[in-house]
Amino acid sequence: MSFMDAREHGSKIGGGGVASASQGAVDRRERLRRLALETIDLAKDPYFMRNHLGSYECKLCLTMHANEGNYLAHTQGKRHQQNLAKRAARDAKDADASFGKSKTATIQPRKTMKIGRPGYRVTKQYDRRTRQRSLLFQVDYPERELGTKPRYRFMSAYEQKVEAWDKRYQYVLFACEPYETIGFKIPNVDVDKAGRDKFFTHWDEDVKTYTCQLTFRRVDGDGAPRGGGMPRGGIPPPPMVGGLPPPPPPPVR
Repeated sequence: MSFMDAREHGSKIGGGGVASASQGAVDRRERLRRLALETIDLAKDPYFMRNHLGSYECKLCLTMHANEGNYLAHTQGKRHQQNLAKRAARDAKDADASFGKSKTATIQPRKTMKIGRPGYRVTKQYDRRTRQRSLLFQVDYPERELGTKPRYRFMSAYEQKVEAWDKRYQYVLFACEPYETIGFKIPNVDVDKAGRDKFFTHWDEDVKTYTCQLTFRRVDGDGAPRGGGMPRGGIPPPPMVGGLPPPPPPPVR
């Protein structure tokens, strides 16, 4: 380098020129690579992977590198450090969420020793005024637990796993500790809950009997069976009176 060049570039005579920004970055990466080779054990790096082509990959940043030194220089770069920070923040958030879930109290099902099935009576009823059919269930719970009351619920045929599915039927269940839950198969017809005389439940504390009445809605305009057979929904026709069938419905005009 001449004296004039050295004076223009601000360097001493006999020394190299001032390095540019790109040359400084290359030199910095090389120094970081050498430092990483001396201090970092790649066997303990969870993101370091060697593929079948012989090159190296960073599983965090999804980048490929020709040699270990290049990979180590990448681990000291801005992109890898930012991805490490993002991963650490996400792991901390997931840990807090899992810790909160573990502290939340989970409701455990009660485990009560069952003493058997309760006694019951089922009465079929027919209201000639409204031409509706109903079922009256009376279930006895003489040894029920203190502070508990019997409960009921309707169950679809698709919820149970005892019998084959049949959309024409549904089930009504009765439960009270420590007795076993019992269920009855009934037609899949809408229950009429318009009045208290149609649908009601009652618990008699004196005789320890739970009563439930279900009144089914009429399936037709007049409630008569179609075609002389079973009406829609599987409800049987009304019983004969005096050995004679009921009169036919009036013609529809």
